[in-house]
Amino acid sequence: MSGVQLALLAFPVMLLMIFLRVPIGAAMAVTGFVGTWITLGNPNATLNQLKSLTYDTFSSYSLSIVPLFLLMGQFASKSGMSEALFRSAADWLGHRKGGVAMAAVGACAGFGAVCGSSLATASTMGQVALPEMRRYGYSDALATGVLAAGGTLGILIPPSVILVIYAIITEQNIVKMFAAALIPGILAALGYMIVVAIYARIRPDAAVTAPRKPYAERFRDMVGVWPVVAIFVLVIGGIYAGWFTPTEGAAVGAVATGLYAFFTGGLTRETFLDGLLETAKTTGMIFMIILGAQIFNSFLAFTQTPQAIVEWVSGLGASPLLILAIILVVYLVFGCVMDSLSMILLTIPVFFPIIESLDFGLTPEETAIWFGILVLIVVEVGLITPPVGMNLFIIHSMARDVPIRRTYAGVTPFVVSDLVRVVILVAFPAITLTLVRWMF
Repeated sequence: MSGVQLALLAFPVMLLMIFLRVPIGAAMAVTGFVGTWITLGNPNATLNQLKSLTYDTFSSYSLSIVPLFLLMGQFASKSGMSEALFRSAADWLGHRKGGVAMAAVGACAGFGAVCGSSLATASTMGQVALPEMRRYGYSDALATGVLAAGGTLGILIPPSVILVIYAIITEQNIVKMFAAALIPGILAALGYMIVVAIYARIRPDAAVTAPRKPYAERFRDMVGVWPVVAIFVLVIGGIYAGWFTPTEGAAVGAVATGLYAFFTGGLTRETFLDGLLETAKTTGMIFMIILGAQIFNSFLAFTQTPQAIVEWVSGLGASPLLILAIILVVYLVFGCVMDSLSMILLTIPVFFPIIESLDFGLTPEETAIWFGILVLIVVEVGLITPPVGMNLFIIHSMARDVPIRRTYAGVTPFVVSDLVRVVILVAFPAITLTLVRWMF
């Protein structure tokens, strides 16, 4: 059996292990280890390779940004920022048709700017916005659907943990990746608001209006939003301005968010320890997946499977856009059954060399950045597509009286919005690259 044939056999074996509920990191590690053993034919060489691979992976300074952004998100969720964001957005938008749902989208975007996690954004904003929408008589489908979709803004609007990991494994500049994600993130929020507006006009009974707030109250509530703006400007603006590196920026953001949570009374000794524990658990999970992916991808490198796939694709003579479209469709399908981080770590070492070999009329760096944002958006869609859309389950856990099929129906228009945005960004790469070109 050739190395490529062995690699092609390893994929279904690994997926079978995942479907049998073996932890994803362990499934990738075991498959990669056994595959490397068979390829090298020497258990000692395989164990030595595993030892050096583990050290090389976790000695990377850039990975320290992951627990820092996760800790920043933990502090943000305990600080009361989510309530302030939603209250201010509802003051300005609530009196419009579907305005409270639009406010939830805006608050998700703002919270995502200091959180970096989709699941945390969906969970935190769901606790704040869901009771309000239900109080005003919003339909269960729209209320749960908009929060599941709005939560995905947490991984697109910088800072984003998944974007950092993509930049690390493809050796791209994290600051440029953050800059490239900003405009697509804003477009995502606007697209979701447009969906709410259309939904409210097609189904007037699904979205009612809240009382109009006086301007004095609107401006008073806006005062509570300034810490979010200040922390975002400090962290992202400081990184863009070169005041500190992304890792230093993450540390500054964690400290600033923690201090704000402390002074607002949200960060006590108990919640501080709880935040540290949750950060440690999530970091351990992410690092285990990263190690498993590195072991599996090392096995693929030994078999020269990525090179063989690149040669095969090059021999097809197909249009670069057609190949890109096929890859994005594969991500959509994978997103229905796999979590976003595992999907990126598993597929990027295979797909990225293919993208690098294609000519899109961009520089290699621009191609890598553009592709990364497209992948992030498609992965984001996976968070709200059944049967494994994690955001759907988080929102469902907060509204157990709402049948999950109602949430599926409510989130469908937002999935369509995401797909339209993908088509636009594929057709016009300059939208993604404008800030990068202007700043660098």
